[in-house]
Amino acid sequence: MPALQFESSSMVLVALIGLGVLSHNASITIAACVLLLCQQTALAQYLPWIQKNGLNIGIIILTIGVLAPLASGSLKVPGFMAIVTNWQLLVAISVGIVVAWLGGRGVGLMSAQPLLVTGLLLGTIIGVAVFRGVPVGPLIAAGLLSLLVQPH
Repeated sequence: MPALQFESSSMVLVALIGLGVLSHNASITIAACVLLLCQQTALAQYLPWIQKNGLNIGIIILTIGVLAPLASGSLKVPGFMAIVTNWQLLVAISVGIVVAWLGGRGVGLMSAQPLLVTGLLLGTIIGVAVFRGVPVGPLIAAGLLSLLVQPH
């Protein structure tokens, strides 16, 4: 059995596991553990597939979670008049549109300038570990960053 190979990326994953445990953030802890396990075993062959498809799969799972109350019937869809007469609902729709647009820009930026992903991930990890955030921020953060570094 080959010895474990700890390189800088492995140490970062171990540090993330530690931060996840210290901050009581199961998402970071589980994600880093799964990736470290993959990296250190024969599952490493699937890391390129995870890298290529993980974001889309994550978005699908997140969307399923958001839509589950609709499917279960616990969330009632308002009628057209309720939508157009409720200013908070109109603002929520507008914010949803802007965030989706920013996320789309973020995906483009992360593909075009992968070096910036490191900074975005570090910022997200700090936000999750220190400020009890939720690690859905990298796409939106990349979208906001794209407004500064790719203003077209």
